[in-house]
Amino acid sequence: KILCERLSIPQISTGDILREAVKNQTAMGIEAKRYMDAGDLVPDSVVIGIIKDRIREADCKNGFLLDGFPRTVEQAEALDTLLKNEGKSIDKAINLQVPDAELLKRLLGRAEIEGRADDNEVTIKNRLDNYNKKTLPLLDFYATRKKLSQVNGVGSLEEVTS
Repeated sequence: KILCERLSIPQISTGDILREAVKNQTAMGIEAKRYMDAGDLVPDSVVIGIIKDRIREADCKNGFLLDGFPRTVEQAEALDTLLKNEGKSIDKAINLQVPDAELLKRLLGRAEIEGRADDNEVTIKNRLDNYNKKTLPLLDFYATRKKLSQVNGVGSLEEVTS
């Protein structure tokens, strides 16, 4: 959010969009819910459709920050194609480096504050396993394209965002 404020661009959180669709019981939300409840990734076709619609909105004209997407190399390739068709490209991919134990602690804390049903220990561990298997390869994908920035995500908000 801080980066978006600094750059005056919108944050596009696929997770927030999907949770809103689940809450409103839209067709997309009903389909996505069964994946989200298990801590699995929502199918690419659903997420790509969300991104395509969102980046065409007026507030994305000067750029945007994708939060939580892409999560797989296949999604990154589909995103590259989508952006190319829209006359855009990825400027930078940012990876916040946080140990799994710290993530578990933070997410369980978030569950207490926000009451998110998908923030329980079993689901979180499944999401971390999915990350390690499916998302970690993205680091090489963006590093070989000279678009990856690694940021230490442990510390105060001021330390992480400086």
